[in-house]
Amino acid sequence: MHNQIDPKEFGISGKTVIELVSRNHYAIVISRKSRIIMSDGRKLLNKFNLIKKAKPDSKLSLKTTTPVCGKTRAFLKDYHIDII
Repeated sequence: MHNQIDPKEFGISGKTVIELVSRNHYAIVISRKSRIIMSDGRKLLNKFNLIKKAKPDSKLSLKTTTPVCGKTRAFLKDYHIDII
């Protein structure tokens, strides 16, 4: 399926890439070279919360080819956000 969704639909900056992975499964896509650290994780959580507020029954994921630090990985897992 993998359709891009307009982030403004959720009140998120237009630079953010959001994909509809499957029915009620949304993923924020990050494509960069530098690793995702805790400060990035907190910013992502704010974006995920905006999506969750608009679509309460949705499943959320982070889709990236970038390395994610262990602390951030655990932090996102605590909020039931999968890393693809």
